[in-house]
Amino acid sequence: MPADAWTDSLHQDGTATSDAHVAELTGLNTRLAGWTGTLRLLVRRTKPSARHVKNLTELEKRTGWRYQIVATNITRIAGVPGSHQPQWLDALHRAHAGVEDQVRHAKAMGLRNLPSKAWTVNRGWVLTCNIAADLTAWMRLLGLHDQADLAHAEPGTLRYRLLHLPGRLATHARRRVLSIPETWPWADAFTLCWQRLTLLPLAT
Repeated sequence: MPADAWTDSLHQDGTATSDAHVAELTGLNTRLAGWTGTLRLLVRRTKPSARHVKNLTELEKRTGWRYQIVATNITRIAGVPGSHQPQWLDALHRAHAGVEDQVRHAKAMGLRNLPSKAWTVNRGWVLTCNIAADLTAWMRLLGLHDQADLAHAEPGTLRYRLLHLPGRLATHARRRVLSIPETWPWADAFTLCWQRLTLLPLAT
């Protein structure tokens, strides 16, 4: 591809970045006509990180770029200026990566393993795993949104730091008291999250 075919990529807020580039491949692939008249191919290139080096293709090793291709049938979105541009469509599809993260979180909450050969048991298991994944997602959003190391934490991290908290629940004067060791590194984060969640209005 000619050098001028590449344009700077966009961040999710619409600002340009020179660390990644986007180009249109649609006109270079003659097989597209046999698929659908609206299908477009976009390619994004970025400098590979250390974890990508061992999986690079020969082309990527030779050019020094890591390539990702998106096939989309979106030509433009009515009422959205610039939505036909490759950079805009690339940013739109990259936003879907958040969905893949949530699927991974659900698998980590138990969705990866079905416990039974019975359909009814597995159906209940899947529902329970999805509820657990939803609860942890809302917990991060509503109670941990300003905690840098917990706002986007994986389920395993949340289990170790918050859900498996080494606390002690006791009853005194008809009140329940949760004692948290002061030496626990995330005691303040847990307390802040707990206070925020208990202040939420009851669902109606």
